Amino acid sequence: MEATEANVMENIFLLVLVTLMSALQNAFFARKMEREGTTDSTKTAAFERVSCANRNCMDAYPTFIAVMWCAGICLSQAPAAFAGLVYLFARQKYFVGYMGQSTQSTPGFLFGKRVLSFLFLMSIIGVLSHLLSHYLGADYKEYIQTVTKAASTLLLLP
Repeated sequence: MEATEANVMENIFLLVLVTLMSALQNAFFARKMEREGTTDSTKTAAFERVSCANRNCMDAYPTFIAVMWCAGICLSQAPAAFAGLVYLFARQKYFVGYMGQSTQSTPGFLFGKRVLSFLFLMSIIGVLSHLLSHYLGADYKEYIQTVTKAASTLLLLP
């Protein structure tokens, strides 16, 4: 592997790992839905809840992947990957909560929404930092990365 390829891989490796973990989680959700659908009556309440939870997770998935990768590439890989892991945890909590009663899914939904907002904010800050550096010569990226790394731990607060 060339030095530039190794450097690129080093800059995206954590994002790749979180993306693969999210793909495994998607497979788990699909398998759970398949199991519920093979019962005698496919229109059971459990199947409807699992189907709705799966659909809701899949609807938000492209947004999650886009903002996680943008935040990781434009600003800082480690906090973006950490936020991605937290999002996967929130999505799991949402899915499992939805299989009980739909009101049990609310904490996971709200937590996931907060993580997506954080990743979106990281993406915007990364783009603005790049524009400031490129057009004005003001380089705040190192300072912003330090603040972002510290702020990412705040995602764990309830």
